[in-house]
Amino acid sequence: MRFTGWDDKLFDIINTALCIFAFIVVLYPLLFVVSASFSDPLAILSGRVTIFPVDWTLSSYRSVFEHPMVMVGYRNTLILMVLGTSINVFLTIITAYPLSRNDLYGRNAIMLFFTFTMFISGGLIPTFIVVRTLGLLNTIWALILPTAISVWNVIIARTFFKSTIPDSLIEAGHMDGASNIKILWHVVLPMSKAIVAVMVLFYGVAHWNQFFLALIYISDRDQWTLQLVLREILLMAQITDMAEDNIGFDQQLLQAEGIKYALIVVASIPVLIIYPFIQKYFVKGVMIGAVKG
Repeated sequence: MRFTGWDDKLFDIINTALCIFAFIVVLYPLLFVVSASFSDPLAILSGRVTIFPVDWTLSSYRSVFEHPMVMVGYRNTLILMVLGTSINVFLTIITAYPLSRNDLYGRNAIMLFFTFTMFISGGLIPTFIVVRTLGLLNTIWALILPTAISVWNVIIARTFFKSTIPDSLIEAGHMDGASNIKILWHVVLPMSKAIVAVMVLFYGVAHWNQFFLALIYISDRDQWTLQLVLREILLMAQITDMAEDNIGFDQQLLQAEGIKYALIVVASIPVLIIYPFIQKYFVKGVMIGAVKG
């Protein structure tokens, strides 16, 4: 269907208005959180904070970073994100690439087996028993190995390889005497920056936000992830410990209100910093299979 004349203009106006509305709906909560984190807690509770900070203060951030466990949580989460994402991406690529090849015998049966695990798993208690039996409790491996590979991401990567990497290119590599590993490393991966960026973002964000598994498997405070530390800071008893002696209950509530928004910013900044650098690959990667040609 082709629009002409006023129909085309009306479509452009409506489309632009909807895009602006969606932009505002997404942007305003982000601006409010950042502004609230730099505002006086009393101004937040009184509803005077909208877009810009009111009664500018860094007290909420000081309360957060003065907590002795914050840097420990940052360290553990950064290690988890880098190590875990590296293992995730490696396993996903070496699994998805063979499954995308037509000369792999039984690839459909293997894919069916993988897909089956997406719907039926061992469950929380059996998984906990396995992790404890392997001696992984209170180690970073308890957060990495149970989620070492995502079948959904394998399917995405497999689809990318099948639709993007020409079979003739693989055959040319074999004719030149290259092994499958050399073809994967020197031919396939250089052409797969988009899907690698998507995998890095998916896995990296998941590790950065790791909370549930850490809550189950990690009891040693020195191994806590950032999310566990931030959760503890939000508890009223912990806020009282950070506050000055003889502080009133009303003041505790005010501090808690400001700290809440500061924690959101602290937990989100690393991901917001990384995303712009891989945005162009991410947009290309998530469009896999959207257009058939």
